[in-house]
Amino acid sequence: MIRDGVRHVVAAIALAVAGLAPATAASRPTGVVRIATFNSSLNRPTLGGLRASLATPGDAQARAVAEIIQRVRPDILLLEEFDYEPGGESMREFQRNYLSVAQHGAAPIDFAHTFSAESNTGQPSGFDLDHDGQVGGGGDALGFGEFPGQYGMALFSRFPLDRARARTFQHFRWRDMPGAMPPENWYTPEQLAALPLSSKSHWDMSVRIGGRTLHLLASHPTPPAFDGPEDRNGRRNHDEIRLWSDYLSGASYLVDDAGRRGGFGGGSFIVMGDQNSDPVDGGSLHDAIEALIKHPRINGTFVPTSAGAPEAAAEQGGANATQHGDPRQDTADFNDRVAGNLRVDYLLPSKDLRVCGGGVFWPAQADPEARLVWGDAPPPSSDHRLVWIDVLISGRGRCPPGSDPTASAPSHPRR
Repeated sequence: MIRDGVRHVVAAIALAVAGLAPATAASRPTGVVRIATFNSSLNRPTLGGLRASLATPGDAQARAVAEIIQRVRPDILLLEEFDYEPGGESMREFQRNYLSVAQHGAAPIDFAHTFSAESNTGQPSGFDLDHDGQVGGGGDALGFGEFPGQYGMALFSRFPLDRARARTFQHFRWRDMPGAMPPENWYTPEQLAALPLSSKSHWDMSVRIGGRTLHLLASHPTPPAFDGPEDRNGRRNHDEIRLWSDYLSGASYLVDDAGRRGGFGGGSFIVMGDQNSDPVDGGSLHDAIEALIKHPRINGTFVPTSAGAPEAAAEQGGANATQHGDPRQDTADFNDRVAGNLRVDYLLPSKDLRVCGGGVFWPAQADPEARLVWGDAPPPSSDHRLVWIDVLISGRGRCPPGSDPTASAPSHPRR
C-alpha cells in the first residue's frame, strides 16, 4: 500500500510539472476548467436502494466510480444513472462516504455545489405505452424506470450554480415539437397529450466561474433499443437529441417547466451527457447526433479518445469487427453480440471556448488503473467510461504548454 501511494504521488508530481494533468484543480493554469460526464450505473433496483448503498463506505462499485472521479479530478461533473430523490441525501452520502475518502491512494475530491431535479423515469403514465396488455411497470412510465427517479442525473461542481436561472424541460410534450417523430399508430391522442419528450429531463444550468457564466446543457436520452419495429425509443432518442439543436438555434416553440418560452439566450455552453447515439455505428437514427455535433454554435472538432477502447474492440470482436467508426472514440462497452462498443457520451463546447485537451477514462489493460474498468460482467464501475475535456474559460488564461487539442487524447489525464 505504501509503494502504491508513492507511485501515485510521483506520477502526479511529474505530470503537474509537465503541465498535462495538474494533481489538484487549484494547480491548473488560470482559466482552465475540467468538465466531465460519466454514466456511473449507480442506479439501484428499488426506491431508496442507492441511498442505502451509499450510507456506508463499503459499496465496491461506488468506490470504483469515486476513484475514477478522483483520478480525473473534474471541476464540474455530470453523473447519469444516479437515482434521484427529492432530499438529495444520496448525493450527500456519495460525497461524504466516497468522494471525500481517499480511494486506493487517490486524493479525495470535494464539490461544494450540487444540483438534481425530478426525472420522468418511473413516473406512472396511467397508460399501456408498451402495448403489453397491462398498465404499470417500467415500460409504461413516462420514462423507463421501475420507480420515480430511477436512472436520474446529478450535477457536482466546485463553482457556484445559479439555480434561479436554471431552465428544465422535463414536462415539454413530445407532440409539441414541430416535425416530431413519434411512431404512427402507436400512441393514442390521449397518450401523446401526456407523454413528455424527455425520458429523464433536459437542463440548462448556469455555473459562475469567476466573472463568467457557463451554461451546462445536460440530458440523457432514452436508449434507441428495447422496443419493436415501431422504433418508439429510437425515435424518441432522435428527438431528445434534436431538442438541443433546436434550443441552440433559438426555437420559439420550446417552453420550459417554468413557462418561459424560447431557446438559448446566448453565451458559453457545454452540451453534456450520455446521448445514447453514436454518429456512425449502432442502432440509433444518426442524423440527430450528427446535426448536433455539426451545429454552427458547437465546436465538435475535438473528440476525446483513449488507449483502452481500441484494445477492447479488438479483443471482444463481435459487432465491433463490423463497425466503421474510430474505436479510440468509444465511450461505452456494450454487448458485443448486439451493439458493440460505441461513442455515446459527449462534451460539446460552444465555439467561443478553447479546448485544451481531454480524454476518455479507458486505460489500456497494462495500466495499473485498468482494474477500474476491465473485468467480468458486471464491470467494476460502469459499462460507460468517464469523458472529460479541459476548456479555457478566462480570456487572460492559456492552455498548458504542449497541449494540442487536435492530437489523440490520452486514456485518462494522468498519462
